[in-house]
Amino acid sequence: MSADLPPPKSPHVATQPLRSSDVMAVILAGGEARRMGGGDKTLIELGGKPILRHILDRLTPQCKDVIINANGDLNRFKSFGLSVIADRLDGFLGPLAGILAGLDAAAAQYPNKTHVLSLAGDTPFIPLNLVERMLNKASPTGLVCAASGGRTHPVFGLWPVSIRAELRDKLINDGIRKIDGFTAAYDVEICHFDGIPDPFFNINTSDDKDKADRILSQVL
Repeated sequence: MSADLPPPKSPHVATQPLRSSDVMAVILAGGEARRMGGGDKTLIELGGKPILRHILDRLTPQCKDVIINANGDLNRFKSFGLSVIADRLDGFLGPLAGILAGLDAAAAQYPNKTHVLSLAGDTPFIPLNLVERMLNKASPTGLVCAASGGRTHPVFGLWPVSIRAELRDKLINDGIRKIDGFTAAYDVEICHFDGIPDPFFNINTSDDKDKADRILSQVL
């Protein structure tokens, strides 16, 4: 870090180990399948059920309280039986806006929650120990980012609810849009995962979908 920059802020100190009951998860389901003809990536079917259902099947045993972040007609997610929240800032500002919406929802609806876990909505093979591993890394600032295969996955992050005012300020006043553009000012713990397939394999193209279908056929 350059000498003329302020030191990383560290106001979000974890005073005791976090538990799964301290966390609410937000699945960022706003991705559009533009390279696959349009529509919601998270609703694309794999192995007879939507990607979102695959994610929930793996996530809900780890985390009791889960919400969905999306924009547009929220009724398209009604069948999943979860709260669905839209970005609270106008202009489709990207995943940081969805994370902020999740932090605001946690503060309003789950005042006992200290952290929010954010997840991408197009990753059907998330780790079965994602929450536990991320929580174990949540010190001293509480900010954690997942990684696999030598790459970080900023959308998979653990966020203190108390950081939401700072995030809102950076989105509105500083024009920050990229997740790592915001977290660059903080000490962020990296939580490494491995496995085959890559637990953060995401579906962007028809080839990705075909690969995911082949993986599922080998597992089922």
